[in-house]
Amino acid sequence: MKEESTTGLSRRGFFRAAGAGAVAAAGVSLVPVTASADAAKTMAAIDKLTGGAATMSGRINMKTPIIAENGAVVPIIISVDSPMTDSDHVKSLSVFVQNNPSPEVATFNFTPACGAAEVKVNCRMAKTSAIVAVAMMSDGSVYKAEKTVKVTIGGCGG
Repeated sequence: MKEESTTGLSRRGFFRAAGAGAVAAAGVSLVPVTASADAAKTMAAIDKLTGGAATMSGRINMKTPIIAENGAVVPIIISVDSPMTDSDHVKSLSVFVQNNPSPEVATFNFTPACGAAEVKVNCRMAKTSAIVAVAMMSDGSVYKAEKTVKVTIGGCGG
């Protein structure tokens, strides 16, 4: 004769339910964070930096790889077209990586004595993402440029 458990659930039924619960929990943890949340986080950081000022395109030149074979080291060269005079110069240049857990990568400050507004920086990228550069000018204007870099293997560690 077949014995019934006191809880009304057989051993086989218990293990089926436990297995289904484990699969459901694993599936929930694998749901990717949406890019729109990352974009909103980056936009919030840019708004905080600029005080909500409108951004313009132009003046910023970015050189990035189209595909980064290793996300641990992604080279970025950014320059801003500016005469770097007392009346017209770049005050700061900030770099953001949209899909990183913390989008702010670096901020560089300039004076007219710098002569040119150009930076070379290596950043770490977890996955394919837009790199955003924001230049704040001495006259209060703000320029923004964006390029997408595809990260292939591994991201952040190869």
